[in-house]
Amino acid sequence: MDKTICPRFEKAMGILGQRWTGLIMYQLLSGPQRFCTIESAVGVSGRVLSERLKDLESEGIVKRDVYPETPVRIEYSLTEKGKALEPLMKEIETWSQSWL
Repeated sequence: MDKTICPRFEKAMGILGQRWTGLIMYQLLSGPQRFCTIESAVGVSGRVLSERLKDLESEGIVKRDVYPETPVRIEYSLTEKGKALEPLMKEIETWSQSWL
């Protein structure tokens, strides 16, 4: 039996397994949000949140929209690729309520 892990699965776990990433994505399931809203809801430091959002943006999971208002408004939301993870996030939520 082949015991090697699929490289794509390994990459997915690498992305999703980063500290705070799952919570940030779960928070964004409810729709576009500003940085400060995510920061206070998740309880993550601004520096780490900024890093994670940049990582998720580079992976095409999160998009950053800048609105040319005064002051400038920036919102983060899940892309289609990010929204495709919703069933997985909901299953983790259900599992955690039953088992943790």
